[in-house]
Amino acid sequence: MSPETTAQALPYPRLAAALAALLQDPQVQVPPRLVQPLPGGGSLFVMPAHDAQLAITKLITFVPDNAARGLPAIQGDIVVFDAVDGRRIGLLDGPTVTARRTAAVSLLAAQRLAPRTDGPLLIVGAGVQGRSHVDALADGLGLSEVLVASRSAASADALVQHARDRGLTATRVDDPDAALADCPLVVSCTPAQAVCLRGRPRDDAFVAAVGAFTPRMVEWAPEVCRDLARRGTLVVDTRDADLEAGDLLQAGIDVAALPTLADVVAGRVRRPAAGPVFFKSCGWAGWDLAAARCAQAG
Repeated sequence: MSPETTAQALPYPRLAAALAALLQDPQVQVPPRLVQPLPGGGSLFVMPAHDAQLAITKLITFVPDNAARGLPAIQGDIVVFDAVDGRRIGLLDGPTVTARRTAAVSLLAAQRLAPRTDGPLLIVGAGVQGRSHVDALADGLGLSEVLVASRSAASADALVQHARDRGLTATRVDDPDAALADCPLVVSCTPAQAVCLRGRPRDDAFVAAVGAFTPRMVEWAPEVCRDLARRGTLVVDTRDADLEAGDLLQAGIDVAALPTLADVVAGRVRRPAAGPVFFKSCGWAGWDLAAARCAQAG
């Protein structure tokens, strides 16, 4: 499928529901992903998964500095097979699936855990993930207001215009730490090459920390993560985060002791009565399998 056709096959509310269903399917198998460093500083990701009907392999490259080349940071495809007879039955655009399923994971977590879902929403990072999160949370939560922060004023302004085109009230902010005081919904989706957030989220905040997906990457200052652990609830997307959640690992937090989104969907962890929620998303091939299931169900 082209990027446009792939996007049309993955509406955010239906994709979030597919993610929840996958987490309750005992036949889903997701082996560890292979990450192969590339000579130019990027990485090749090989991510297989299957259930009783479908098998997928995601093959993508991630090159953080590709913007300087005029290329997207993520490139590649997801190959979909019939798990019974082995036929190839689909090909999805990898960057489109990555953007949409990642934002849908944040949407699912917010639907189940956010103390407040009415916004305003603060987006920190105005790239592909910033745009997909604006769309996902607007479609799934009914937001009306978005604040956008980015190192690039041009990127921030472009995302602000996109939000306005959707009918949202949208504003660029230059100090995301200060904007935290006004926003019960926060998504950080930066390149995660250095700490960019040192402010204290509100007591009723839901934070989806998306950018850092290796132990060395980081968006949130360690002292902020430790503060959130003391006064709020920390949840990770999957157990893969035990070795990948850079923000939490660099804060010295025992990630393996934290609940996962599967615990939330199963009802073992519920929306907290008080305190902020910090949801750490690192990625998982199971999310891509859920996207393939959603697209095939069409």
